[in-house]
Amino acid sequence: MTAPDYQALIDAPTWAFIRATDDAYPPDTATLTVADQRRIYDRMCRAFFRGYPAGVTAVDEAIAGVPCRRYPGAGPATVIYCHGGGYVVGGLHSHDDVCAEIRGTTGLTVISVDYRLAPEHPHPSAFDDVVAAIRAVPGPLVLAGDSAGGNLCAAAAHALRDPRILGQVLIYPGLGGDRTKGSYVTHAHAPMLTKDDLDFYAGIRHGGVAPAPGDPTVSPLQDTDFSRLPMTLAIGAECDPLHDDAPAYAEAITRAGGRAHAVTATGLVHGYLRARATVPRAAQSFALITDTISAFARNTWPFGATP
Repeated sequence: MTAPDYQALIDAPTWAFIRATDDAYPPDTATLTVADQRRIYDRMCRAFFRGYPAGVTAVDEAIAGVPCRRYPGAGPATVIYCHGGGYVVGGLHSHDDVCAEIRGTTGLTVISVDYRLAPEHPHPSAFDDVVAAIRAVPGPLVLAGDSAGGNLCAAAAHALRDPRILGQVLIYPGLGGDRTKGSYVTHAHAPMLTKDDLDFYAGIRHGGVAPAPGDPTVSPLQDTDFSRLPMTLAIGAECDPLHDDAPAYAEAITRAGGRAHAVTATGLVHGYLRARATVPRAAQSFALITDTISAFARNTWPFGATP
């Protein structure tokens, strides 16, 4: 197998983002203690923090006993956001400006869920928190999340089959695809996230015990029923071992008669949301994300005919 030519696939602005990320969050961080990982991750998030758009505010509150941050807005639906971080790092601070910009761009109320983290709280703690928050927020909803947060959104959608969930936007999600083939092999050593990183975080999430196969609360792609799921946009970063989970998930929903659309974020890497202000490709993808959230909130399918 020929290794990907990342010098050709990844453009100069994205390489600058990768170098800035490595400076703040070195590639070997996953080998450190969890406390050190969280400290370094928090430092990186502060380095990339962009502030709030004009007029956007936030207030912290508990929803169904789960700490959350509400960015008040208006409109036909509320956005529930689940942050990435391998189920180990991140929280209300890590994606604060991402959520604020979603609120600023769409005008919708956004609620960020501070679900419990492993290893102190192994699976299904994070899943239970997200489901509880979704159940407690009234009215129509749109789910959105990146990486581990995309997994949690999809897992909750499968568990609930709630018609109030109008749509879900999954950004470079890990959905439980086959780790022995496809992008898991081709991009096993991609910048920003490697297959070894994925294996490490999976071990922490499950307390070192391999989860039973076929559990959709862990791996939505391994469910046997893809019916009655909300409209879905699944975005895979091209240079990411998780890439293939996005199109595989969209295909499974479409086969079951639902509406799902997969997009490859060309030349982008895992974590590119933090590059939305400095990398044109990331800015374009973020515009697709917010446009789709707005459309789903109106209960509108924005991608034309479903094959």
